[in-house]
Amino acid sequence: MTKKKHDISNNKESIDSKDDKAPTLKQTMASVGSAMIGIQSNKNRERDFSQGKFSHFVIAGVLAVVLFISALVLVVSLVLPD
Repeated sequence: MTKKKHDISNNKESIDSKDDKAPTLKQTMASVGSAMIGIQSNKNRERDFSQGKFSHFVIAGVLAVVLFISALVLVVSLVLPD
């Protein structure tokens, strides 16, 4: 009889495959925010590409950009005199 060696990487993949749910709204917004400033972790990026919906990230990205531009306009209008 030969015993198969337990492959840790296969075990990790089987554990990760149990969590095939789409990212939550909070995770999606965190991923978009992290991606906007360039600090997205590889683990989260892989989760987003494998489990996330493209349309959710586009909507969240557009919303984040609109909020960012609105915040800039507000700050500039408060700083500059009329």
